[in-house]
Amino acid sequence: MSQNIPPDDVRIEPPGGPDYHPGEPTDTGKRTRRDRGEGSPDWARDALLDMARHGLVEQRRARRWKVFFRFVSVALVIWSLTLITLLFTAGDRKAPGVGKPAAAVIDINGLIAAGETTEARRVIPQLEKAFEEENVKGIVLRLNTPGGSPVQSSAIFNAIRELKDEYPDKPVYAVAEDMAASGGYFIAAAADEIYANPSSIVGSIGVRMDSFGFVDAMEKLGVERRLLTAGENKALGDPFSPADPAETEYLEGVLDEIHAQFIEAVKAGRGDRLDDDEAIFSGLFYTGETAVEKGLIDGFDSVRGVIRERIGVEHQIDLTPRSNRLEKLLGATAEEFGSALTGIRSEPARPMMLP
Repeated sequence: MSQNIPPDDVRIEPPGGPDYHPGEPTDTGKRTRRDRGEGSPDWARDALLDMARHGLVEQRRARRWKVFFRFVSVALVIWSLTLITLLFTAGDRKAPGVGKPAAAVIDINGLIAAGETTEARRVIPQLEKAFEEENVKGIVLRLNTPGGSPVQSSAIFNAIRELKDEYPDKPVYAVAEDMAASGGYFIAAAADEIYANPSSIVGSIGVRMDSFGFVDAMEKLGVERRLLTAGENKALGDPFSPADPAETEYLEGVLDEIHAQFIEAVKAGRGDRLDDDEAIFSGLFYTGETAVEKGLIDGFDSVRGVIRERIGVEHQIDLTPRSNRLEKLLGATAEEFGSALTGIRSEPARPMMLP
């Protein structure tokens, strides 16, 4: 006789159902343990024990997941705090109360450009700290650079000159190691004296603008250039369009203006020490040995020698601005994201001070 069981009724039925009688076969055709001669266990107790075991297993699993998520949460918090700390402290090199007379050393390494550790907004604050620190008796610029942006180089040059006027008793020396060319020499010209190794590359006082022309290649490939502009000169220097003599003349005029500013800065910094030879300003670069003869440098020396012999101290502090991998990663990610939004990466030709 069937029974109406409420849907929320939880029952433990014997193995063969409610109408099961010991000794009778179950629905699956199996016999009970009693019929097999294995005794007569309490099936309800076994079922409850089995349920209890499953409950314990689930509790353990839940507890493990809870511990795991707590660990992940703590790790994420620590990671986030570390990122924030690195972002706000990277590149900030302080000159904490120097206890003894010392020289401040600032490296200018690699390309001088916005976004690099050599950019003006990173270098100038370090120069200010060096000049303001009472126990810093002199500043040494250690140069290993082929040059770069005329804007960044000019900004650093002007900052050094202004700080020297404000702190006239604090000398500035530039030491060219492997290379102090073009924009690097622009910065060096602001120093009181410039030293190098006889094999160093020095000079390259000139400006260049690099580009390419793909017109013939596009014709051979059957590629059609479609360019829309508002403003007749907006596509000036476009590498996919034929060279226009009027545009070329205009760009050369821009380079000449920047070159004249470069020459003026070098003459202001070096004065009468420069040799009366216009080839100096033609973009040629020289070894340190020839640079002495041309008046581009004052002699041969190293950073160590300048600190000890010319500044007259034994100690030095490094005030070089630094960047970390996180900044580079975030910078590259932002650049790639911007490129994805615009659909193409634009690299316009721009004046550069490079050999």
